[in-house]
Amino acid sequence: MNYQQQIDESSAYLLSLGIPKGCLGIVLGTGLGGLEKLLDLKIEVSYSKIPHFPKGIMEYQKGRLLYGLLEGKPVLMFQGRFHAYEGLTFFEITFSVRLMHALAVDKLILSNAAGAVNLSFSKGGVMLIEDHINLQGGSPLAEKQVQQLGNRFVDMSAPYSDSMNQKVTKLADKLGETLFKGVYAAVLGPQLETKAEYRFLKIIGADAVGMSTVPEVIVANQLQMECIAFSVLTDLCNPDQLDPIDIEDIMNAAKKGEQVLIRLLRGLIPLI
Repeated sequence: MNYQQQIDESSAYLLSLGIPKGCLGIVLGTGLGGLEKLLDLKIEVSYSKIPHFPKGIMEYQKGRLLYGLLEGKPVLMFQGRFHAYEGLTFFEITFSVRLMHALAVDKLILSNAAGAVNLSFSKGGVMLIEDHINLQGGSPLAEKQVQQLGNRFVDMSAPYSDSMNQKVTKLADKLGETLFKGVYAAVLGPQLETKAEYRFLKIIGADAVGMSTVPEVIVANQLQMECIAFSVLTDLCNPDQLDPIDIEDIMNAAKKGEQVLIRLLRGLIPLI
């Protein structure tokens, strides 16, 4: 079965459950599930029940698709995403984006947890991603059959929506929330970086580093979906004072940043 047939069968299944077309799409990253509590939930679907949906590890994430109303707008919320380090293809990693496109989603909000390479940022803060660097060693547009799904030579001069970025910047000022802005570097993982790698990332212009999001943004641009993306900064990546990883501390920082992100999204969603 080719890629398009898989997408068609998955979208037909969701439509049969009563999920409508034309919602706002949201993908929630590690430790960022709190937004679901604000959702007026109508339909919940386990990823395992969606035909052809990938099967991954997704530690610290739930694997559910939620449909409901958020700030009065219909949204499709993917709670849990996929990563290259799970041994999946880039088509599988980005399947949720292609599925949303099949359901006429044309605007997408992405979030992730990331380490702050820019030491002027704060742990537990939120960074608006203005640009990215793909260091994952592959692309969702460089696989067999992908030419069936759209133009593979996609312009990436402005991968993130300037309109949505401006809206959230003004909103952060209005709410008095600190919103950092910068460049997100996507690496393969799942191991964290060495001191030398953090120094390298800083030299090439990265402000934050993580293991997701960029493949999804590439596909969103291929499909001409507007997108905005945020990193919740879970740790400071100081190569001159690098502490061993503390998962509990990282998750606590994610919860702190999540509260800021939720306030921003509650204000942004009615505007887009």
